[in-house]
Order: sequence, then structure tokens, then C-alpha cells
Amino acid sequence: HTQHLNTDRIVQRSNNPEQRIEGVLLTMDASRLNLSNQVKGEADESFGANVFKTWIPRNVRLAEAPSFGQPIALYDVLSTGARGYLSLASEIVRRDEERKGAVVGQA
Repeated sequence: HTQHLNTDRIVQRSNNPEQRIEGVLLTMDASRLNLSNQVKGEADESFGANVFKTWIPRNVRLAEAPSFGQPIALYDVLSTGARGYLSLASEIVRRDEERKGAVVGQA
């Protein structure tokens, strides 16, 4: 939580005042573990709607991809890790479209 707030302050003070944090992404998820569920609960409590609904699971294929010099989408697009990142990309696009729609609706 504290580390995220520090990152947020750094972004706000950057040379690009238009820059903002898109959201909070939970990675290395192991849903079966109580710790993962606790972290999710704390993130939701602290950051609310800023937490992406998509979580990136622990996945061996994600760990292997850099050793082969490839992004996960090329190394093993069918892995749970790749599907997680593709889901994240879709969620980001959807959020952006919703935000643009809200701005257009206000104009």
C-alpha cells in the first residue's frame, strides 16, 4: 500500500503531468493460498475500483519466456499467464472506452 502511494506521488511529480496510474494489477496470484486472498481483499479495500479485475496467476511458462527471449504471447499464448495478460489488455481497452464515453457524454 505504502509503496503504491509513493509510486503515485512520483508519477504526479514527473515531467509529464498528464501521466497517471492506470490501475493496480495483482500478479503472482495463487488463489488457493490464503495469503493471495488476503492481499486481494486488502487491495480492494485500499484501492477500490482502481484494482483491475484481472489477476495474473503464478505460471511456470511466464517465468520461462524471458529465458527464451520471447514475450509470453509468443512463447505460449495458450498458457494461463498469457491468457491473464490478454485479459488485462482487454480490460484496459474497455476501461479506456468507458472513460472516453463518459467524457463525450459530459460534453
